[in-house]
Amino acid sequence: MTIKRILIANRGEIACRIIRTVQKTGREAIAVYSTADAHAAHRQLADRAIAIGEAPASQSYLSIDAVIGAAKRTGADAVHPGYGFLSENAAFADACVEAGLIFVGPPASAIALMGDKASAKRHMLERGVPCVPGYQGNAQDDNSLIAAANEIGLPVMIKAAAGGGGRGMRVVQDQAALPAALALARSEALSAFGSDVLIIERAIHAPRHVEVQIFADAHDNIIHLGERDCSMQRRHQKIIEEAPCPVVDDGLRERMGTAAIQAASAIGYRGAGTVEFLLDGEGEFYFLEMNTRLQVEHPVTELITGLDLVDLQIRVAEGEPLPLAQADVQLRGHAMEARLYAEDPARDFLPQSGDVAYFKPADAALARTDAGVRSGDTISPFYDPMLAKIIAHGSTRDEARRKLIRALECTALLGVVSNRDFLVDALRTPVFSAGETTTAFVDSEMSGAIAPALTDTDIAIAATVWFAHEQGLALAASTHVATELLGWSSDASLSSTFSFLRDDNLHSVVITPSAARRCTVRIGEAGIDTEIIHVDRQHADLIVADSRVCVDFALSANRLWFATRDRTIGLALPDSTPVSEDDEQAERLRAPMHGKVCSVDVTVGQQVAKGDRLAVIEAMKMQHEIHARRDVLVSAIHVNVDQQISADQLMIEFDTASA
Repeated sequence: MTIKRILIANRGEIACRIIRTVQKTGREAIAVYSTADAHAAHRQLADRAIAIGEAPASQSYLSIDAVIGAAKRTGADAVHPGYGFLSENAAFADACVEAGLIFVGPPASAIALMGDKASAKRHMLERGVPCVPGYQGNAQDDNSLIAAANEIGLPVMIKAAAGGGGRGMRVVQDQAALPAALALARSEALSAFGSDVLIIERAIHAPRHVEVQIFADAHDNIIHLGERDCSMQRRHQKIIEEAPCPVVDDGLRERMGTAAIQAASAIGYRGAGTVEFLLDGEGEFYFLEMNTRLQVEHPVTELITGLDLVDLQIRVAEGEPLPLAQADVQLRGHAMEARLYAEDPARDFLPQSGDVAYFKPADAALARTDAGVRSGDTISPFYDPMLAKIIAHGSTRDEARRKLIRALECTALLGVVSNRDFLVDALRTPVFSAGETTTAFVDSEMSGAIAPALTDTDIAIAATVWFAHEQGLALAASTHVATELLGWSSDASLSSTFSFLRDDNLHSVVITPSAARRCTVRIGEAGIDTEIIHVDRQHADLIVADSRVCVDFALSANRLWFATRDRTIGLALPDSTPVSEDDEQAERLRAPMHGKVCSVDVTVGQQVAKGDRLAVIEAMKMQHEIHARRDVLVSAIHVNVDQQISADQLMIEFDTASA
């Protein structure tokens, strides 16, 4: 059957990426959107868009009835689920078929079997695929799981049997932490996947996470497209991926590819899938799971094979045989992908939400950017915080790495805190440069990431940008004064004061024009000379202390945001009133993000010790524990379990004098 009209049951960057291929192949793309995404990029890009419900995913993107209803109303022939949401939901695949729609994915039976990690692992063990030692039993009470963990031997990995993407996953190092870890994993798994069934596996020390991309058609053809190394992770979620894996040679690639094809064949697979393995230091690999969908990191495979995997998915869904055999698969060069998240690496990668004041992707000639966000968009607390993927290709691994660094340096995301600078720093480390990354990389090499201290150069850049934009452009627009004369009077140059708040401290510097387009920024007793080469609404070229600096900037919500190649910084302007972290927990706890209160673990009058858990908030599909930073006495509680709260909302007050 020829597919003419495809409904994309997803949002964000993957919806945009699928829409582009659907349209490129001459088909019509239909988008669905929630109330939170009424102005989202994927809605604007599609040929047609239809609302399917409220902001919570359970009332929109996770509602099978809503998505199927939208497909029927728009006359869609097929549904592409993307990844996440309903992509690995067997009931959804069945519902599509029952509604007369083509599901662009594998059979529901394969989804069900591989979607349950416990049954998937048992299935692979029966067929001789090497697996990590662990427990996949039916007994799910704490005593049974704790006994299993002790028998396996600590440390262990607790996982949601129905899940993926790091949700419902906890590493436990000692027995005392097991009960709390099991409770959190269950709660997170139930919220994310509708099932609180857990499995336990031995935690393999510092392995590589290597996955094999497979493709199968309805004519008994199965091939693999090489492997990807996804070892760079935080919170058990990938942040940098590459293909091929730097330590996989032809022999190991053939063995892993054969095992992946064997796994797909055993379940009657069809379409795109990924078989994930853990690879230890001795070259032994163990089956981890099979993702029965397109992966986030599929672009690196596309760049080294020259294939469009979404196009292949659609062809297979139409019943066509694969257009290539295993011998036709050629891996050319090296590709790397970095995931751009709205999160704060200095605060344990805490998700961020808010308005994007400015987003500027790198030039397409340098790298491919798959984005689901634009300037002016709002980042919702209801969905995953990944905003874009930046993918670079080179003839060698180091060329790809250098191009990806440059592309990230040329990418600006202003208005919310992001992990852009963290990604650049990670790519520059000697360990990553040498291709020696394991899943322990972030903890061992990048731990203790802190917000960068402001340098005098940073302050000079901020002051000059503020002066040029706020004073210069505003004055020029209103009086038609030449830029060279800005800041001058008939008597002398006019000094301006630039003030900002940092850690609740007010800092002021003086900017004095010294010649045409030139200024002196005085910071205390020091003076830094700057020159404005060019400035427009969101970009400035400056000379700062004899060095050329290109700056992207935005003014948003009483903050000045600016990004250079090295730094992304947000400064609060004096009429804003940010609350410092120290103040938050000196006398009160404010919500660090938008989200839902999952638990409040203290009571009024309770004496709390440093490190005790105060509350748990669910935001962007993850649960985040909030712990006391000092000894305090709880004096008031202002939130309830299951309450939706906003960032900076007052949650708990403390009596520090009685602590």
